[in-house]
Amino acid sequence: QYCGVSAAQRERDEDSRWSALPAVELDPATRHLLDEVMPGTRSLLERHEWIKHGTCFSDEPGPYFATSILLLAALNASPVRELFATSIGKTLSRDEIRGAFDSAFGPGAGNRVRIACEDDGRRSIITELTIGLYGTPGQTPNLGKLIRAANPTDGGCLGGIVDAVGLQ
Repeated sequence: QYCGVSAAQRERDEDSRWSALPAVELDPATRHLLDEVMPGTRSLLERHEWIKHGTCFSDEPGPYFATSILLLAALNASPVRELFATSIGKTLSRDEIRGAFDSAFGPGAGNRVRIACEDDGRRSIITELTIGLYGTPGQTPNLGKLIRAANPTDGGCLGGIVDAVGLQ
């Protein structure tokens, strides 16, 4: 995290002042794909992701985001995506989510996934999955191999509701 980033930029990022971070320059094709797969670009999330994580991956944002898009495509081509798509408005448990990762990416993959939830009144909503990865992705990244090579993590929350995009 934060490789070669100034203290001022790190402070802005940690304070969620993403508009004060430098713009992320990408070729038009990568920018278009990123806007599609990462709706948070509307709130300048790519600036946070680049400053905090991407700077440790490469000297330029293009390779980091291109690889991120490939890894997300692999995730979306897996049964994990289907589990979430068919569970909108329903509750998923940590065990169900981790089991889907085991089925999709090999035994033990689920132990590298952490689920974050936030309370929204009387509901607990799944807000984020952190998927541990370890290794060098290369030109054709093998998501399962990268996940299984990572260290296991605590599972985070016990589960929550899968909310439709844009409602929270």
